[in-house]
Amino acid sequence: MGNETKSNGASSLGGGGFRAKMEHYVYSGEKKHVLAGIGIFTVIFGIPWYLMNRGSNNHRSHQDYMEKADKARKARLSSSPSPSPSSDK
Repeated sequence: MGNETKSNGASSLGGGGFRAKMEHYVYSGEKKHVLAGIGIFTVIFGIPWYLMNRGSNNHRSHQDYMEKADKARKARLSSSPSPSPSSDK
């Protein structure tokens, strides 16, 4: 009864479900579908990028981090009472 309305030819005539419509949008190559896809990717990757980078005014490079770590290590070793640098507490 309900199966008579669903035939294999209906999907080729514009019918079909969500998957058929998405495949049409993805593989059609129409300009509006390409622009919509670019917009979707921009939103998907742009929002997290914006949220991660807001408020961080200066980006530290690895070299900056290493210089800061070396400076802190030298300060710690120069103020330690034991002469051996390999002693851990």
